[in-house]
Order: sequence, then structure tokens, then C-alpha cells
Amino acid sequence: MHTELILRLKQQDRTALSQLYDLYSSALYGVVLRIVLSPELAQQVLQDTFLKVWKNSASYDSAKGRLFTWLLNIARNTAIDATRTAHFRYKQKTESLDTLVSRPGNDSINPDHLGVREAVETLDEKYKSLIDLIYFKGYTQEEVAEETGIPIGTVKTRLRYAMNELRKVFGETNTVAFLLVAEALRNALK
Repeated sequence: MHTELILRLKQQDRTALSQLYDLYSSALYGVVLRIVLSPELAQQVLQDTFLKVWKNSASYDSAKGRLFTWLLNIARNTAIDATRTAHFRYKQKTESLDTLVSRPGNDSINPDHLGVREAVETLDEKYKSLIDLIYFKGYTQEEVAEETGIPIGTVKTRLRYAMNELRKVFGETNTVAFLLVAEALRNALK
């Protein structure tokens, strides 16, 4: 089914995009919302994500990874880009704490449902705080170094160690959650 869907998408078949949206929008929305912390902005980022998918469908290569991983990377990067805008940062400073603590609806998949938060909580505080900034808040490694006052080399070393520790925590039981965290941390280390 996915092979045919991908082929139709690459041929710019609008019904294929609609099918793709129906299949993956809920899962992607949960991840995006966790990054941008605003339901309205998450909806906009989700729309932008599928627009990018539509425009870049020819670039998808199944030999390089699964369709969901490709979609997840586009959604996550679009969400992080949205958090880096001046308007977003201004809005973050002026929103109430109640709005910032909002959770995605029960119909979406988010890292809390996958046990990511619980796994991160098992780590030492110096690793936990870095993962919180990078994975849950979308910071870059440079922004983490600036925010925490930790040298960039130490940030990189701690992130690598944290990723290895999370691999042990997740083991074989929750590879989806580990892949979400690992991808975010790898992007931060680039």
C-alpha cells in the first residue's frame, strides 16, 4: 500500500496527499504540538509540513528510510523552525503558563504516550536537562550551551552519553520512542 501511495504522491496525485494526511497527521500533530506548545501553531506547522511533503515528494527515497521517519523529520524540523521565529519567541514570553502546559488530545500520539518522558526521568539531572531543552523544547546544541553556560564540547559529550543510556532504557521494547529521541539528538549534534 505504501509503495503505491508513494508513487502516486511523486506523481502529484492530490488524493495520495489526502490519504497520507489521514494516515499520519494525528501522529505528526502530537510530535509538533510537543515542540511548539500551541494547538493553533501546531495546526499551522502540520499544514506547512504536508505542503513541504507535497513539494518535495520526489526527494523521498525508500532505500534511505521509512516513509514515517521521512515525514517525522520534516514535521519536527518545520516545528523547530517555527519556534525560532521572532514572533514565536515573543508569544512564548507573553503567554500564560496555563497555555504552555496544554497537552495534546487523546487521539494523537505524543512522546508522553510512548514513555519518552518517563525514560528521560531515569537519567541523571545533567543529562535530563539537556534532553529536555533539545528534545522537548527544540533547542540547538549552541542554544543549550548558551542557556546553560556549559561548553559546547561538554554538551555534545553529555548528549552522546544520554543517547546511549536511553538506548539501554528503551531496549527492544519501545524502538519508536527511542528513534524519536535519537533522531532529535543526532540532529542537535550536527
